[in-house]
Amino acid sequence: MSTLTFVRHGQAGSRHVYDTLSPLGREQASRLGAYLATQDHPCDLFLTGALERQQQTAQLLHAGCPSLPPPTVLPAWNEFDLDAVYRSLAPQLAAVDPTFAAAYEQLRAESADPLNPVHRRWTAADIAVIHAWVDGRFPSEAETWEAFCHRIRQAFAALPDGHILISTSATPIALCVTFAIEAPNPFRFAGALLNSSLTTFRRHHGQPHLQTFNSTPHLPDPGWRTHR
Repeated sequence: MSTLTFVRHGQAGSRHVYDTLSPLGREQASRLGAYLATQDHPCDLFLTGALERQQQTAQLLHAGCPSLPPPTVLPAWNEFDLDAVYRSLAPQLAAVDPTFAAAYEQLRAESADPLNPVHRRWTAADIAVIHAWVDGRFPSEAETWEAFCHRIRQAFAALPDGHILISTSATPIALCVTFAIEAPNPFRFAGALLNSSLTTFRRHHGQPHLQTFNSTPHLPDPGWRTHR
């Protein structure tokens, strides 16, 4: 029997410098590393996506729990590139949808302020552009939704037997949940995932079984728990 444990990276930066951990994100990851050091948590292989926020999380876990093997970078566990999706689709969507155009302009104006709460929440513009990407409404230079899902499914299926720890992001974890329980909408799970949370599967006879979802035993203070 194998144990597959997924860690969502700690809180990232603002929208303009998202691919790095915020000070709180570093604290979340450090606390998780310290927690793992107190547990009987065998680990045969430690993987991380290639994004900075994923690798920084993995490095802080290893620093807090030196018994973990050094993390191995595997780009297959990268999150989809929301910036690339926006660059490709937002101008096309704005040209045909005045409601989106207004929401997009408001997002751009608000995000110019690094202290604006828009950096820590999803907006109507975000949801609309992701729906357009998933539905394939416009030509795009970004990775397609179908290609992204295939990449994560292949990475999940290719995990070897043993006790595996993976530092990745919300949507890859959510997709793995939907693969395991045959649920239709990964974004409902992705939206629930807390930064630095643990999601665990047991794999028996090649089949993954969800054991825990979105666990944060290392964050007892609600102020440490964030979604974005």
